Amino acid sequence: MTIARRIACTVAVAIFAALAILSVRPRVTLAQLSPEERQLNVDSFEFVWKTVNDQHFDPTFGGLDWRSVHDELLPKVENAKDIPEAREVMRGMLSRLHQSHFAIFPADVYKNINAPSKPGDLGGSTGIEERIIDGTAIVTGVEPGGPAERAGVRPGWEIRAIAGEEISPLFPPIEKEFKDSPRKESYLVRAARSRMSGAIGDSVKVLFMDGSNRPVEKAMVLEEPRGKKIVFGNFPPMHLTFESDTLRDGIGYFTFSSFFDPVTLMPAFNSAMQAFMEAPGFIVDVRGNPGGIAGIGMGMAGWFVEGKNIDMGTQRTRNNTLKLVINPRAQVYRGPVAILVDGMSGSSSEIFAGGLQGLPRIRIFGSRTMGATLPSLAQRLPNGDGFQYAFASYISRNGVELEGEGVSPDVEVHPTREALLTGRDAVLEAAVDWIRHQHYKVE
Repeated sequence: MTIARRIACTVAVAIFAALAILSVRPRVTLAQLSPEERQLNVDSFEFVWKTVNDQHFDPTFGGLDWRSVHDELLPKVENAKDIPEAREVMRGMLSRLHQSHFAIFPADVYKNINAPSKPGDLGGSTGIEERIIDGTAIVTGVEPGGPAERAGVRPGWEIRAIAGEEISPLFPPIEKEFKDSPRKESYLVRAARSRMSGAIGDSVKVLFMDGSNRPVEKAMVLEEPRGKKIVFGNFPPMHLTFESDTLRDGIGYFTFSSFFDPVTLMPAFNSAMQAFMEAPGFIVDVRGNPGGIAGIGMGMAGWFVEGKNIDMGTQRTRNNTLKLVINPRAQVYRGPVAILVDGMSGSSSEIFAGGLQGLPRIRIFGSRTMGATLPSLAQRLPNGDGFQYAFASYISRNGVELEGEGVSPDVEVHPTREALLTGRDAVLEAAVDWIRHQHYKVE
């Protein structure tokens, strides 16, 4: 496998590492641990240390003596009186790396993020797109022709309960645990979304508060999501959708669900660009896009960048380095370009937005992205906690490490329930207003 192919594949891993958080059963924390439980903490510590030792992309650990860290902290784990104390020792060990994408998460947090799984718990969808706004789950989009739209669900409705379970109590522990993390929004959304998923043909009852704040219960039969079904490596099947549209004043617009299937996606994007070469502005919407193959974003960026040898950043594993160079087009779009992002934009979406940020004529709108640009893995530890670690680095063209930080938009705009209920998209409106006030010459 070539270096480029290997990097492209590992970028895709970040999507599922960021969103498909482990479902683990919580262990009971005891005031005094049994010898068996104490050994599970020690085994967890050793697993964390060895994984970093063997797979960290920097074999020097930034000058840190990793073996000495092990020898210093092992006695503290051995003498920890409970799992939280052992967890803090492991977190302290990882904090010595000064890299935010290494983390230990309590088992009980996972219980809130993921609903209990059952056989066949894959594939079915209500067609609802949701975000957590001011502590409540709000419908931000409804798939055309999908179960939710047929049931009469509308953007701006609050999701109050799923299958009889109130969902608001799920959010405070996640808010607290991830309060400083750009991944907080993805974990909050996951808490609601996982409870509305299931096998195709299953039925789910959801209690909403409609636009007049009246309770409305809807029963929806889960269906296969729209779009082209994509199978990439050993990952679960995905569905690719894309949409091109002409907005107010002739502004071009393109959105798509993921950076996969270049044979289908790139011709669609290229056709949109050719159709809008004389448009007064162009918008690329990657909100909710978890990413995929980095090379697709590099190809898209070639429509907006003049000049050669401009890169979107660098990826480095322990053994290889790859600079993500933009492939310039013979004909370049020279109008203003807005890129829309949010907390559900991850992986290649962040590399695309972050790699173009700061270049002439390009501006980023929305909210901070997921901060999941690195290929990473998540595993359950012997004591029941979860452990996430990265095995490659990504540095943006501006020298910024986006993992654990995300892309901060040039113009921060958040959706509101009030706007959604009136059919307005505040982020899109801000981008359109910016484009209308630009005076670039489009040739």
